[in-house]
Amino acid sequence: MTGSAINSAINAAHNPTDRTRWRLRVDQGRQTWHYISEEEHKANPQTDIEKYWLDLKLDAPELPKATTALESARNGFEFFKRLQNEEGFWSSEYGGPMFLIPGLVITYYITGTKMPDGWSQEIIQYLFNRAHKEDGGWGLHIEGHSTVFGTALNYIVLRLLGVDAEHPVCIKARGTLHKLGGATGSPSWGKFWMAALGVYDWEGMNPVPPELWLLPYFLPIHPGRYWCHTRNVYIPMSYIYGRRATAPLTPLTSQLREELYTQPYDTIPWHQQRNNICKADEYYPHTRLLNFLNGGLVVAEKLTSRTGIRTRALKAAYAQVKYEDENTHYLDIGPVNKVMNMLSTYYEEGKDSEAFKLHAKNNIDFMWMSGEGMMMNGTNGSQLWDAALLIQGVIESGLADEPQNHEAMKRGLMFLDECQIKRNPPFMKEGHRDPTLGAWPFSNRFQGYTVSDCTAEGLKAVLLLQGKLGYTEKRVSMERMKQAVDIVLGMQNANGGFASYENVRGPSWLELINPAEVFGNIMIEYTYPECSTACVLGLAYFREQHPDYRRDEIDATIDRAVEFILSVQRPDGSWYGSWAICFTYATMFACESLSSVGMYYNNSEAVKAACEFLLSKQRADGGWGESYKSCEQHRYVEHEKTQVVQTAWALMALMSAKCPNQNAIQRGIQMIMSRQQPDGQWKQEAIEGIFNHSCSISYGTYKHIFTIWALGRYAKVYGDFC
Repeated sequence: MTGSAINSAINAAHNPTDRTRWRLRVDQGRQTWHYISEEEHKANPQTDIEKYWLDLKLDAPELPKATTALESARNGFEFFKRLQNEEGFWSSEYGGPMFLIPGLVITYYITGTKMPDGWSQEIIQYLFNRAHKEDGGWGLHIEGHSTVFGTALNYIVLRLLGVDAEHPVCIKARGTLHKLGGATGSPSWGKFWMAALGVYDWEGMNPVPPELWLLPYFLPIHPGRYWCHTRNVYIPMSYIYGRRATAPLTPLTSQLREELYTQPYDTIPWHQQRNNICKADEYYPHTRLLNFLNGGLVVAEKLTSRTGIRTRALKAAYAQVKYEDENTHYLDIGPVNKVMNMLSTYYEEGKDSEAFKLHAKNNIDFMWMSGEGMMMNGTNGSQLWDAALLIQGVIESGLADEPQNHEAMKRGLMFLDECQIKRNPPFMKEGHRDPTLGAWPFSNRFQGYTVSDCTAEGLKAVLLLQGKLGYTEKRVSMERMKQAVDIVLGMQNANGGFASYENVRGPSWLELINPAEVFGNIMIEYTYPECSTACVLGLAYFREQHPDYRRDEIDATIDRAVEFILSVQRPDGSWYGSWAICFTYATMFACESLSSVGMYYNNSEAVKAACEFLLSKQRADGGWGESYKSCEQHRYVEHEKTQVVQTAWALMALMSAKCPNQNAIQRGIQMIMSRQQPDGQWKQEAIEGIFNHSCSISYGTYKHIFTIWALGRYAKVYGDFC
């Protein structure tokens, strides 16, 4: 149920706020939304950036209609410049997952923490607008089908925020939840949050033992070997589970106990619910090994939970919570562990502690306002990633040489300078962290996690800005660029590929004990063609300008990475993408890296096969469109509609590969140009990103970044011919 159909049913107390009073503030790479007073509103008019993201009328002028690719790219950047903030980056939504807001709201409810002005009303609005029109439920992400995980937790959110159980949205959602079998069929993360709230029994959840942190590190099952996102979720989860920390029962949670299930709460056989996962939720079913181990842990739990071992384990787990908080300025790697760490801090140190106050203060970094309401981003933003990519596209197109764009490029360099991480984590060894000095993150330096491709893309952007443009100052020193190179060189894995945040630490068989049910490939780091390509190009750009620094190692690293990329090409010529949708995205990256070492359509069977794969997916209108279901099913699945973003990806791959089918490329360019609006922008289409095979996530700037880049590349290669 969306739009005006639902607005008429909203209780007066839940009306949305005055959207003209929302302001977006930036501070050293942070981006935070604030609901200001009427007086501040009158004294401080909204910017184009705020109006754009709130879907308010933007006073952008109509531009002369583009007749060439370069004119279209110029119009696109003319519009997109309006969205660059004074710090030099492009603030953007990074939403899509529907399981993030519930942890935040449940934590606020348990701890009795007051939400900032406007949050409650706008979260309600977002959930109202994102409820599925057909059945009223919510899924794992905004484009996914209704699940128990999404529907149960977001129903709880509405009730905790004051929406009546008999409100039409709640009635419809509850009906869908019951048709799915009720909240007992929730996957483990949903069971955890409901148990913490007191509307589910801990007996109905498979154990999450904090004792794992007492194991020696040389054992392959030590959690320090897990993928950093996974271990940082299960650290506070194990602490809260180990304490059986449950909120006191209130009249509202007593009502929820009756509303969430298809039978009376007191009659539910909780021990039978541990492995009860609704089929609508189950992406990665339990293996026999996991079920066997869980059975043993249930027995062990009865022995250890009341002993000194549990006391030591809780202390060890909470120490890891503190290391993560201190290493990331209390931002943490993502919103899931952010609010779990906040709840752990509440139980361990209390609501009046400085640590708890810092957690509450920094939650705002994850909240994003849109025309639909307030969502929770998948990280504290994608600031570095977006800026580095956009800058490269503008420079390649030649637009950066035009005087009207000089200031935007100068501000972009200013942000890249500010965003580079200039320290190692204070608790690097204790917190199982790798070096970060010289790295670039995904969002900003405060969050403080190295990301391999972000470091490489940040380095590429700096090298272009400082080495190819005559009007920029040298803000990033040679020493700092060498530090970035050192980071990248240190992140290559034994197979030649590059992972995301860290080197691969654990064995692949750990995936057999993946307990999350809704995600795949979460237990360890994996190597990816996308990350590997970025690192190849970053090192190649650096080698071109500074050929004497660690030259032999850089050459060898590039060679091994290219071998890895070739080794994971699929028989149909494509590559599987793990960070966006999907084969189109990864094939673009692979072609970029292969072309950088002189492999093209006319001299490489691998590149020729990649081009033929892409050409086979081109549509009658000249564009490409791939569904997020490709990521789930590991096969190319057509989207219902052509997508400008994926069309740009395909075109960039074909052009980098020097594909001789100019007609196909021209048709794709014409399709992109046909979707451009009179003010230069492109409208949002389907969701673009993915993670862990099953969860889609939004990259709200891709529709501008990659269209501008593809158009600019076309103009550079083919001139004005369109």
